[in-house]
Amino acid sequence: MTLAGIVPLHFGALHPFEQALTLTLAFGPFVVLGAVIWWRKRQDRAER
Repeated sequence: MTLAGIVPLHFGALHPFEQALTLTLAFGPFVVLGAVIWWRKRQDRAER
């Protein structure tokens, strides 16, 4: 594939809403997982 064939595949910069959505989808599950782990550890410590 030549450079001329690749250039049309690039549509430019993402809209700010699209950037926020991409970041949320990429990192959101890890943030939620971290919050669940933190919450469960806190509950476990309170039961002791």
